[in-house]
Amino acid sequence: MSQWIRKSPLPAIQLALLILSAYFLVYQPTILTAALFILLHIRLFQQYGKKSALKVLPVLMVFLALFSGHALKMKWEEEQIPSSISQLSLRPDSIRINGDQLSFQGRSNGRNYQVFYKLKSQEEQAYFQNLQDLVVLTVEAEISLPDEARNFNGFDYRAYLRTKEIYALVKVTEIQEIKARTSWNPMDWIFLGRRKALLHIARSFPSPMRHYMTGLLFGDLDKDFEEMEGIYSSLGIIHLFALSGMQVGFFIDKLRYLLLRLGLKRETVDRLQIPFSILYAGMTGLSISVIRSLVQKILGNMGLRGLDNMALTLGICYLIMPQFLLSAGGVLSFAYAFLLSVFDFEVLSPLKKLLLESLAISLGILPLLIFYFYSFQPLSILLTFAFSIIFDLLFLPLLSLLFLISPFVVVSQVNFLFVWLEDIIVWLAERAPFPLVFGKPEALVLLSLILILALIHDFFHRKKLLFGLSCLLVLLLFVTKQPLTNEVTVVDVGQGDSVLLRDAKGKTVLIDVGGRVDFGADEAWKARQTEPNASRTLIPYLHSRGISQIDQLVLTHTDTDHVGDLEVVAQQVRIGEILVSPGSLTDEEFVQRLQALQVPVRAIQAGEQLPIMGSQLHVLYPFGPGDGGNNDSIVLYGQLLNKKFLFTGDLEEAGEETLKATYPDLPVDILKAGHHGSKGSSSEAFLDHIQPELALLSAGKNNRYKHPHQETLDRLTDRRIASLRTDQDGAIRFIGWDSWKLETVR
Repeated sequence: MSQWIRKSPLPAIQLALLILSAYFLVYQPTILTAALFILLHIRLFQQYGKKSALKVLPVLMVFLALFSGHALKMKWEEEQIPSSISQLSLRPDSIRINGDQLSFQGRSNGRNYQVFYKLKSQEEQAYFQNLQDLVVLTVEAEISLPDEARNFNGFDYRAYLRTKEIYALVKVTEIQEIKARTSWNPMDWIFLGRRKALLHIARSFPSPMRHYMTGLLFGDLDKDFEEMEGIYSSLGIIHLFALSGMQVGFFIDKLRYLLLRLGLKRETVDRLQIPFSILYAGMTGLSISVIRSLVQKILGNMGLRGLDNMALTLGICYLIMPQFLLSAGGVLSFAYAFLLSVFDFEVLSPLKKLLLESLAISLGILPLLIFYFYSFQPLSILLTFAFSIIFDLLFLPLLSLLFLISPFVVVSQVNFLFVWLEDIIVWLAERAPFPLVFGKPEALVLLSLILILALIHDFFHRKKLLFGLSCLLVLLLFVTKQPLTNEVTVVDVGQGDSVLLRDAKGKTVLIDVGGRVDFGADEAWKARQTEPNASRTLIPYLHSRGISQIDQLVLTHTDTDHVGDLEVVAQQVRIGEILVSPGSLTDEEFVQRLQALQVPVRAIQAGEQLPIMGSQLHVLYPFGPGDGGNNDSIVLYGQLLNKKFLFTGDLEEAGEETLKATYPDLPVDILKAGHHGSKGSSSEAFLDHIQPELALLSAGKNNRYKHPHQETLDRLTDRRIASLRTDQDGAIRFIGWDSWKLETVR
């Protein structure tokens, strides 16, 4: 293997990068990826000459054919989804139960599915909670496609499942029969072993100790750990639970030491490491980072080190899991490994080596981190250094030992260590500064950031050049955080309302924050843990646009679907002041929520103005104290660039009549329709009075209220008023400098 690498007509890592350009050309074809592919190959001929370049072209063509074939297979799989299925083989370690909702990965006729089922009884819930067998289910079910992103830069569930080779969802309406099944596939038995290990830990060890055991040993964090998982994420150290080099190195090194001590030859140990690696990969859920680390370890035993090891690891991973770079986890895992291969801190003491590695990798990985997660917590550099030592030297060996002896004796008295750890983590999170929100860089900016960091590494000792590159780096980060443009965006927050206004100078006004109306469960066992809508929709969008502060938050009225996620947003985004209607302050519970935020609150009414985009948003309504309900909604109106906008909250027909009578001349270009398109809003008389060109309707996909109502849509159609709906079009955005360009997610 090493001899083949040495005989290569160009360095192996450069060949790997050429193949990488082919990878993204096939899986994410854009003008940029095509240009990058062409430029790298032109550079190949210029740097190594025609003779050497032609020698590697067959290798490139083989990989290009491999990628193209796999991409076509993925497309074919999506196009050939069956209309129905009757049987599903359940993957046991994928079982997740949240109240009365069961989810798992299933397989039918050679296809993988993500399956959901509403449990019918507490006995049925207990059965799946304790299931430790390979089973096949006979079902009645509906098949559908996973949802794509509903907001700009939003989470794409369909793309995420595609990385797991899952192309459809199955909603089971009835389980008719459950039968045990046999399997000759060794992976089925590995997954079953993982399931039994997870159940054993859950039954034998207390919380929070069991969460760290399942997370660090088997790569599984259940729903009960969700709150702490969010705190670890806010500190930028959730990657400590992403199984990779630390765990792989620990277990492989211990195995090799044991086998060598037993007298086995090194060549035999090298061979035995391969089946052990397959077993370990399966027991950790086939994590991409684990597979990458295992391949690197095996190649390391063959004498491959540094960038040669990295290059061949990429090549092998292309072959065994070609979709691996389509996920954030895959890209970040290989980026971390690449940086570790580039930086050489071996001459330093262990502690200094770990600290400098943490610093260098955190900065080197920064462009990719903000591309996927939009922000960076500087404190994570020190926390990664400190907690890596704790996790690596204490918790991983301790938990491994306790798990191994647990069939004979369960030792749970050390749980206090994990209680202390979580107390420390919570204490740090409460005092940590807000993360630096950079926004999501465009693809060209991302490549430029990566190139600049590479040049900084190469020319670190040339001070003038280093200064110039650093200034360019800061400029690109500034442009990403502060796009020099104006925008009005109706964010898709499901069944609710939230509209962002931002001008080119950075002034921000947010109208409502959305929120889910929770009807509760009629029995305790059915109760589900739910994530706030804003955590999946509004907050990621704000962060992706580089927004870490809202100057003015307008809460039109007190309904949950407009203000329900207020606290969640305030935890993630600084708020300058909150503007409410006078009537909202008659709601004692709402007032208590506002007081707890410790943010300035001001009541506004007709006649006041909010400056933005070199213009004003005029408050047209209400005229005085009301009840905080729909017809007490704050109504905003103003000319923004070349269009007149009207935002009406949940205003209904009675409020519209008041507006009509008070403002006889009210021309509108863009109407944010009231009450999600309810038939009680956007009355015929009101529409005739304002005569908008376009109506924007914010409603949740398949919402229980059937918003927008057909009567409202018919009124718009009869008047030739175009309409856009978040339930069908996703987020709706106007963006521009002196005039608007309209775009939607769908």
